Amino acid sequence: MTPIIRPAEPRDAAEIARLLTALGHPTEEQSVAARWDEWAAAGNAAFVAEKDGGGLSGLVTTHRMLVLHRLLPVGRITALIVDESARGSGMGRRLVAAAEDLLASAGCGLLEITSNTRLVQAHAFYEHLGYERTSIRLAKQLR
Repeated sequence: MTPIIRPAEPRDAAEIARLLTALGHPTEEQSVAARWDEWAAAGNAAFVAEKDGGGLSGLVTTHRMLVLHRLLPVGRITALIVDESARGSGMGRRLVAAAEDLLASAGCGLLEITSNTRLVQAHAFYEHLGYERTSIRLAKQLR
C-alpha cells in the first residue's frame, strides 16, 4: 500500500530521530521530544510518510521565516529523508509537495531548500522538481 503523508506529531519522535540519523544528523528520541514544543512554536512543521502497519519511511521538515529584504515570508525545507528501500517510489515528491502546500498556505512567496554538498543525488532530485541553484550556504559552528 502507498504510505500516508500526514503532519508529524510528538509521538513520532523515535522514528523521526531514526530518519534524521540516517540523513547524517545523529539524533536521539529524547532530544526530539524535548525540543518539539519550542521547535513547533518557532514556525517549524514536518510531514511524515507512515507505513501500513506502523513506522515511518520518510520525513520532511520545514521552517517559515520573516526576512526584511522580502515582502512575503520565506519557507525552507530543512530536511528531507526517505528510507533507502522506498526511494524511487514517488514518496520524496509527495513529501516535498506537502511542504510546498503548507508553506504556500502560510503566505510564503519563496521556498528554499538546504542540502549538504555531499548529497549530489538529492540536488538532482530537487532540480528535477523545479528548484534552481541560486546561492551558496556558508556555515560556522559557534559552540
